[in-house]
Amino acid sequence: MMHINKRYIVDENGNPKEVVILLEDYKKIEELLGLDLDNETVEQLREARRDRESGNKNAYVELDSI
Repeated sequence: MMHINKRYIVDENGNPKEVVILLEDYKKIEELLGLDLDNETVEQLREARRDRESGNKNAYVELDSI
């Protein structure tokens, strides 16, 4: 499980409104969510999903051949 160091910014009533996290933690979250991917990689992943959903097994290679 990932631990995130955070500080809360609260309003005048003490209700949390914002969170401040370390840049290192933010980058880890971006990577986990795939938000750090470039447009080309995102399109390749979409194409792979379309191939998988359509059953196009010719689009893939056997793991042993890599």
